[in-house]
Amino acid sequence: MAGKIASSLESLNDPDSISYLTQKEAAEIDDILLVDVGFSVDQLMELAGLSVATSIAEVYKPNEYSRVLVICGPGNNGGDGLVAARHLHHFGYKPFVYYPNRTPKAPYTGLVTQLKSLSIPFLSIGDLPTDLSNDFDILVDALFGFSLHGAPEPPFDGLIQKIVCLHGNDRICQKSPVIVSVDVPSGWHVEEGDVNGEGIKPDMLVSLTAPKLCAKRFWGPHHFLGGRFVPPAIADKFKLHLPPYPGTSMCVRIGKPPPIDISAQRVNFSSSEFCEDHLVADPIDQFQKWVDDAVAAGLQIPNPMALSTASKDGKPSSRMVMLKGVDKEGFVWCTDYESRKAHEISENPHAALVFYWKGLNRQVRVEGTVQKLSGEESEKYFYSLPRGTQIAAIVSKQLSTIIPGRHVLHQEYKELEAKFYDGNLIPKPEQWGGYRLKPVILEFWQGEQSHLHDRLQYSIQEVDGRPVWKIARLAP
Repeated sequence: MAGKIASSLESLNDPDSISYLTQKEAAEIDDILLVDVGFSVDQLMELAGLSVATSIAEVYKPNEYSRVLVICGPGNNGGDGLVAARHLHHFGYKPFVYYPNRTPKAPYTGLVTQLKSLSIPFLSIGDLPTDLSNDFDILVDALFGFSLHGAPEPPFDGLIQKIVCLHGNDRICQKSPVIVSVDVPSGWHVEEGDVNGEGIKPDMLVSLTAPKLCAKRFWGPHHFLGGRFVPPAIADKFKLHLPPYPGTSMCVRIGKPPPIDISAQRVNFSSSEFCEDHLVADPIDQFQKWVDDAVAAGLQIPNPMALSTASKDGKPSSRMVMLKGVDKEGFVWCTDYESRKAHEISENPHAALVFYWKGLNRQVRVEGTVQKLSGEESEKYFYSLPRGTQIAAIVSKQLSTIIPGRHVLHQEYKELEAKFYDGNLIPKPEQWGGYRLKPVILEFWQGEQSHLHDRLQYSIQEVDGRPVWKIARLAP
């Protein structure tokens, strides 16, 4: 059954199995949404603009593509662009709006007022730079939707040509802004596509309601569907086959994302330098300081940590486990004593941990020896867990035990849930307990520009017969 569902979802995201609308069908659906379903124009523009903004945010992150020029036409497509500009501002982008032929009536005047209240700049034709590449990372083409008839008039015809030239052969060595078209790329026929080869060549197309026929001729890397306002009755009437929207998202990708060239990926490290005088004397206190920084930055605290162990013959294995506690004695986690990691620790009590905070460009590496917790400590941690997690600890067989299917886990879980329904104490499994890694080396790593990363290491050394933490800087 699960395989059939996955296959069905994959089919719905296949561009060849999705419905495409003619210009007449698109206009008819719009009329039904407005007259029969009860939507207002401003509601539809709000949903459409939010879909455009979320589609952009899915692919082009504001830390790399911050400067956005939203080019708005005089109709509903331009209104979608105005709404998208507002949401992009709230998403952390820096939008600019070019809106030459403004529609002097509600809801368009209200959208302009909203953008001005956020101090979003409106550019005139004289404000537009001759070369759009130098000033913008993203161009949003919200000029004309499916209702356009005939060729674009000034000033839009010249602007379209300027955008078309951005992807010309003479610009191979210069980075061009990515182009996002709303519903129908400007210069395209709604049904036949870029007939004369003179239309905009977008990198992303955000179709609204359902893709128009011209979208079959879109060959860019990113095609999204947005709107999420089609009732089942309309879908049935027009026999629309559309992909399901994931979760609470306002957009869904059509087709598979382009393959990523891992070798070409780069991380932009922009942290301030991390120096020796920033450290405190005790590495556990320093670790807690970085945890506090992560919490203050709104990042996930480091409960998940990578734990690496090795068998007696040196074969390593790694997995993510949950940090249960940290103090001057070391780092604590809990597991099944029949697990692979437990068997490896019994053979080779040396292990390593890694914590990582992406938003701060920081990681901490810990090496040390591992010991079991006392029975009393293990019970303390077991009874600190939610009851559901306690039951799952009993159900979860370790050593990668093969089971016939997930239903076996569900069945045993339900039986135990019924057994302990009255709130009585759930006995801790004998094979479940905790470990503590007592560190001998802790390395605090912070990514820096030009990849001259900071690596400051604490290591235990004996001074006058007692252990002392010594700090050293390691090469990047």
